[in-house]
Amino acid sequence: MFARRIVVVGTGYVGLTTGACLASLGHRVVCSDVNEQKVAELSRGEVRIHEPGLAELVQEGIAAGRLEFVVGSAGAVAEAEVVFLCVPTPMGSGGAADLAVVEAVAQEVREVLPAGCVMVTKSTVPVGTSKRLAEHLDRADVAVVSNPEFLREGSAVHDFLNPDRIVVGSDTQDAAERVAALYSRLGAPTVLTDAASAEMVKYAANCFLATKLSYVNAIAELCEQLGADITDVTEGMGYDRRIGQSFLQPGPGWGGSCLPKDTAALLQVAEAVDFDFPLLQATISSNAHQRQRMVAKVREACGGTLAGERIGLLGLTFKAGTDDLRDSPALEVAQLLAAEGADLVAYDPGLRGDEPELPAGLTLVDDPYQAAKEASALVLLTEWQEFRALDWNRIADALAGLVVVDTRNHLDPDVLCRANLSWRGVGRTPVTALS
Repeated sequence: MFARRIVVVGTGYVGLTTGACLASLGHRVVCSDVNEQKVAELSRGEVRIHEPGLAELVQEGIAAGRLEFVVGSAGAVAEAEVVFLCVPTPMGSGGAADLAVVEAVAQEVREVLPAGCVMVTKSTVPVGTSKRLAEHLDRADVAVVSNPEFLREGSAVHDFLNPDRIVVGSDTQDAAERVAALYSRLGAPTVLTDAASAEMVKYAANCFLATKLSYVNAIAELCEQLGADITDVTEGMGYDRRIGQSFLQPGPGWGGSCLPKDTAALLQVAEAVDFDFPLLQATISSNAHQRQRMVAKVREACGGTLAGERIGLLGLTFKAGTDDLRDSPALEVAQLLAAEGADLVAYDPGLRGDEPELPAGLTLVDDPYQAAKEASALVLLTEWQEFRALDWNRIADALAGLVVVDTRNHLDPDVLCRANLSWRGVGRTPVTALS
């Protein structure tokens, strides 16, 4: 049974994807935001978020009359059956998730929520937030439900419409079933549980993935010491169904909008109840070490020092297919290189050049060959597919130093060697130019 009216508060990655996808499933959805300009743009079908398929879904929803955008939450929720909270929960002091925006929205709409409405936390929130939010609302006729998202940037629409599972948690069974029914057309496995367990699922899943990545990066470092090849090692591991192929790719470390925030938040939650979590602490420490390892590779490629060296960078976003720089491992490596005195010239197909997060000493160009021009080394930091198709002979002609540091093992070493370039990857033996 479909809801008569759904309100999604917040139009970031999660909120806009949630609203557009729910509308595509046949629901009537109103998305609210405090940014008037953003609401006006979205109302015209203009989507600034770099997310494949999202703009099309927004435009289709508007044209069908199932999706609209408004300023402010209080007016939007007056006739709502379900309200999704998709607002920021950034890392606060000590690593804890900052719930200020969640609580502010709850306070704003508390008096105008219709009886029987369900409030859903879609944002990642600490365990116990649903209970805390229910107390904050103080409305016995409004249920609070946890329905965590499992969306990957760059494939968020696909992930929403093709989920591995739907997790819904509430201490009110009827409310949980009503939220689960919103996704019935997707035919995905559904986990109905209590609110605290649903909140814990999101943290447990993301922190497990972070741990898996840190483990693989550590194994890659060990492979370098022992002369093993991480590509063959992870292939052999991945065929084990208990392990699987995903999240076995070494790189400059994990980042983005979720894993750093969620690992820090879960660690803070554990500390709050005096639970020692050395495994998670090691996962975070290992990730910081990986950034330094990548810098060491570049330093070595430049003969032992970075001061005054011109370094070309391919990619700055935290992953290919996005324009997101939040906690990007590529950006952090760039910042560390700049701190050692390197002169950085970068190209990223997802960036426009007006990003405020770029470090001092870095010039963003709109051509990968310009990034390579007269550089002592070229460093691949983000795995954009187009980098594999570059004219490597042209790159070699542009470079001052004929070495490529591939922090993602994304490129074909043989192709580079035929262009008289030396290749240095992660967890693999370096390959020297043929001539």
